Amino acid sequence: MNLKNINIDKTKHATMALYFVGGFGAASWAPLVPILKVRLAIGEDVLGMLLLCIGIGSLLTMPLSGAAAMRFGCRRVLAFAGAAYALLLLTLANLPSFTLAVPALLMFGAIMGCIDVVVNIEAVILEKAAGRRLMSSMHALWSVGGFAGAGLFGLWTGTFELTPVISTFIATAIMIALTAVFWRNLLPYGGASGGSLIAIPRGIVTFIGIIALVSFLVEGAIMDWSGVFLTTTRDLPMSLAGSGFTIFSLAMLLMRLVGDKIIERLGQRRVIIGGTTLALIGFMLIIFAEDMMPLYVGFFLIGVGMANVVPVFFSMLGRQNVMPVSMAVPAVSTLGYLGILMGPATIGFIAHATSLYISFMMLSALVALQLVIEWIVMKKMA
Repeated sequence: MNLKNINIDKTKHATMALYFVGGFGAASWAPLVPILKVRLAIGEDVLGMLLLCIGIGSLLTMPLSGAAAMRFGCRRVLAFAGAAYALLLLTLANLPSFTLAVPALLMFGAIMGCIDVVVNIEAVILEKAAGRRLMSSMHALWSVGGFAGAGLFGLWTGTFELTPVISTFIATAIMIALTAVFWRNLLPYGGASGGSLIAIPRGIVTFIGIIALVSFLVEGAIMDWSGVFLTTTRDLPMSLAGSGFTIFSLAMLLMRLVGDKIIERLGQRRVIIGGTTLALIGFMLIIFAEDMMPLYVGFFLIGVGMANVVPVFFSMLGRQNVMPVSMAVPAVSTLGYLGILMGPATIGFIAHATSLYISFMMLSALVALQLVIEWIVMKKMA
């Protein structure tokens, strides 16, 4: 592929738009979950099984998405996936039966996983062509999309009193419009040739995949369990249940927005090793502090510390020679997504058998393990 012919700025903006679409779609789906539960008249147990279909769909397509990008190019795959993602979101807002819900959620998860993989392949190639850090700001746009999707849905249904279906239609229109405007500036290719159809990590890519797994596991666990931890073990009122995750998410977003400049100034080793150490300190505060302020400082430190871990190691995938980028990115993404799926369930199982304190201690131990693996990978990639 001829990287010299890339218009860096146009391609960067197009790639960031697709990151935004990915986060926006996921956030626009979240408010539809309770609506789907009521419409289908199902219990929490059946709803949980339905939601698992999204994870299964993602895991089925993630290992294959690199081969699709290599065969058809990032531009075609992301243009198709962006439009399909939006239309499937609208379909989920109008599902009439349980029979249709299962395949629809499987397809929604499959497209979500495909976008996640291919947009990261695009970002790795683009960053290599630009010769400068771009990955952190790219990942920040996914978070911006998430905040925008959640905020706008609440605005439409609350302030303007629109129905969920109409609100979802507007969200769908925004996603299709962004994809239509920016798809022509996406990369027409998808990574170095070679590799198998299914992405299986090996060598240094396996270690990077483990780092992604732990990072996403921690993020998923804080998203699903921080509220329970604060209300049951710290006796905070239900009105503050989401405060820990909000602080964590905002810290992560702000740090990613400035992450590329910080990494260029301080170096990736200091940012990653120092950041993960901050995250470990944050967990210690959450576990042992009794006052509210140290608790919130703990969530803030975890968000700041973990913010640039995944972007930096995705960047490293463009510099390793063990696997083609089109295979390495989906391999790492699949392991990371396994962390998202495993985290909440694992925390719940351990908490049921012991306590949430022990579960969060386990998370801190995983972060310590991540710190060791990061040091090994950076030494090998130096």
